[in-house]
Amino acid sequence: SEMQRLWDINKGKCRLNLICIGSIYSLMHRIFEEKKEPLFGRADRILYLKPFPIRTIHEILSDHGVTGMKALFDCYVLTGGMPKYLDLLVANSALTFDRMMDFVLQADSPLLNEGRNLLIEEFGKDYGTYFSILELISLGKTARTEMQSILEADIGGYLDRMENIFGLISKHKPINAKPNSRLQKYRIIDNFLNFWFRFVYRNRSAVETGNFAYVREVIQRDYSVHCGLLLEKCFHELLAAAGNYNRIGSYWERGNQNEIDLVALNDMKKTITLADIKLNKSKLSVEGLKRRAQGLIVSYPRHQPEWLGLSVENIADYLPKGR
Repeated sequence: SEMQRLWDINKGKCRLNLICIGSIYSLMHRIFEEKKEPLFGRADRILYLKPFPIRTIHEILSDHGVTGMKALFDCYVLTGGMPKYLDLLVANSALTFDRMMDFVLQADSPLLNEGRNLLIEEFGKDYGTYFSILELISLGKTARTEMQSILEADIGGYLDRMENIFGLISKHKPINAKPNSRLQKYRIIDNFLNFWFRFVYRNRSAVETGNFAYVREVIQRDYSVHCGLLLEKCFHELLAAAGNYNRIGSYWERGNQNEIDLVALNDMKKTITLADIKLNKSKLSVEGLKRRAQGLIVSYPRHQPEWLGLSVENIADYLPKGR
């Protein structure tokens, strides 16, 4: 309130740029965006710092002599483009999958407790319930009904706060879903937290006893499953950066039937791009994609379809040339 008074009295005549920076998302939101707070409406501009895009991660790796698409994707899976994590990997020469895992899975790794350190202050005394929900989402339990069945509790309020106050998760609906459709899934926005909850927090007993070999074995077993959705997310970001589409999403029907990994629409040019995305290139099937897309295509009779099969090596097709 004292800052409010000083600012309101002097803002018209002082030559000052006042920049307030905070790392606790919910606290910054409360201070500047809740109506009952003294500084509500005083911020002329609010900037949300976002992770580096995939193209920038590629530039960073190229500057350090790493050019393969597999290394780029693994770095994206672990860091999501967050500058702090990229800086740690570069400083410790951990820019390949094996070296990344060596760096993360050691007793003095700064990343072992990162998820806990980031979120306990955000969540307060209810952090256990929040952590359980995030763990389930990281494991692919992305429907609210599925999570409530496992936790045996109504988690609607927790999901709402994690989406709208903490900015940790987001809702996803089929690309042609109506606004009031209840067919939706939740995803963790931050790639590192997604990795941390699935492999570090879930195996916290092994981590606490220093049994990193066990955690490494779990990662080796489940990494490809974990990466499937992230490869989809990767291509969603790459196609969005290309600027050729006004809508990008995915598609599925009830019971997760007829899933389509990527659907990109250009409603001005009347085109619809549909992609099957797989880590294992040999499992790509454009014919299977066409069969699954029959229920979607009828919704866009005037759009010309384009069919794609995309894997890790195809990331290079969407990066700037010369890097």
